[in-house]
Amino acid sequence: MSQERAERRRREVLRLYAEALASFGRRVQGVAANQWQTPSQCSGRSVRDLVNHLTAEQLWVPELLRGATPCQVGERFAGDVLGADPAASWSAAAGSARAALSAPGALQLAVRLSTGELPALDYCAQLTVDLTVHTWDLASATCQDPHLAPELVEFALHELAPRPGPRTVSGCVAPVVPTAPDADPQTRLLGLVGRRAAPHPPFDPELTN
Repeated sequence: MSQERAERRRREVLRLYAEALASFGRRVQGVAANQWQTPSQCSGRSVRDLVNHLTAEQLWVPELLRGATPCQVGERFAGDVLGADPAASWSAAAGSARAALSAPGALQLAVRLSTGELPALDYCAQLTVDLTVHTWDLASATCQDPHLAPELVEFALHELAPRPGPRTVSGCVAPVVPTAPDADPQTRLLGLVGRRAAPHPPFDPELTN
């Protein structure tokens, strides 16, 4: 890949990551006070568990980009990271993660995960896919608009389609749900990650910038 193409790819992945953060964040802001213990479709997690997991995932980003290993981070982000104001905790973690990945040269680094070393660009792509799928989980569990930005759906499909077998999204493993040959992209994505799309009112899908 030429340097110019590589730079375009970095800019595009970072842009989509920012869009995915914003999309998930809008649903976090829309969670009602009595919905935090509502079950989600993700491995028996409640709404609070789901938001806590994604918040912790963003808290890891600055640490890993600074070169920390999982052993060095340890249990710092284990357990509850949301506190008394989940929406504010999410916003702070998302802002720090975005700033870390947007720093000059950040996406040309490598991060050390429990599964081994990974280019930061691929790490950012994984985060984007996780956020996209879990936005649907959160929206569906809290009766919010479940329609995802088409651009994020296409990106997630592209990232996940080459993988054989059940797809893992932030530890949520589920068998592939078959979809019709003429299914829309969002339904196909949800099927790939073991989610069964239910009929919803025809809201306009989200638009990315």
